[in-house]
Amino acid sequence: MYKFGYIAVLGKPNAGKSSLINRLVGMKLAIVSSKPQTTRDNILAILTDKNFQLVFIDTPGLHKSTSHLDKFMMKNVRSAKAGADVVLYLVDSTRGIEEDEKEHIQKMKSDGIKVVVAASKIDLKAPEFDCDAKFSSVTGEGIDQLIKILTSNLPSSKTKNFLYEPDEVTDKPTKFIIGEYVREAMLETLKKEVPHGVAVVVTKFEEKKELVLIEAEIVCEKQSHKGIIIGKGGRTLKIIGSKARLQAEELLQKKVMLSLFVKVEEGWKDRPNKLSDLGYN
Repeated sequence: MYKFGYIAVLGKPNAGKSSLINRLVGMKLAIVSSKPQTTRDNILAILTDKNFQLVFIDTPGLHKSTSHLDKFMMKNVRSAKAGADVVLYLVDSTRGIEEDEKEHIQKMKSDGIKVVVAASKIDLKAPEFDCDAKFSSVTGEGIDQLIKILTSNLPSSKTKNFLYEPDEVTDKPTKFIIGEYVREAMLETLKKEVPHGVAVVVTKFEEKKELVLIEAEIVCEKQSHKGIIIGKGGRTLKIIGSKARLQAEELLQKKVMLSLFVKVEEGWKDRPNKLSDLGYN
């Protein structure tokens, strides 16, 4: 018997969604940061075994919408939930489950949605709330059991009904992943609100025999932010570029020459046409 299905990974910001996705596929697919709203797009992560294929949908953290970008992110969450066979709702063990989460979970179940509640980060603290599974993306504890529980919630088929090739791990192109590496480097390097007001677009990707030439444009909201991103003598931008380049080289297994450019687009997060231009369709 075979199992195939889509699993929407939901939870509040920093619940451990992207860390779990990366652990499952064994590569840096989704960027990770302690800052909220790190994930903006739905990212498919495909886990294939002999008898099952699980397609995980990494979604933005649940939060209130204040800009057109926020609304785009929450629309991604709703569409993932609507199209999934199972919802995997993650709760950070160190934070515990909050009342609004309990209400959201109960509402999904009342609507006939299959929900698996899992406690993340058990390497830091044992969960003090009821859950269906518990795991650590750092140590791998509980991951196999989590997969078993999710698989058991999917319908069985006598014929192999997989939609993706065994070696496929995501629906996102390499350019998108590298753009996310740049954004993660900014989240790590910059302070306060600046990283949340930026978008990254890879404008050039040229692969040669032993070298990959990449150019990326960083779009920010304010002229003052541009100065912060670049830094004195270009120092901060060099740090960001170096961090992203190392990740790109690990992904591509080739030497990478990465060039970053910073551009100001005031209010881009509230301009639907600009959001579309930047890939937030």
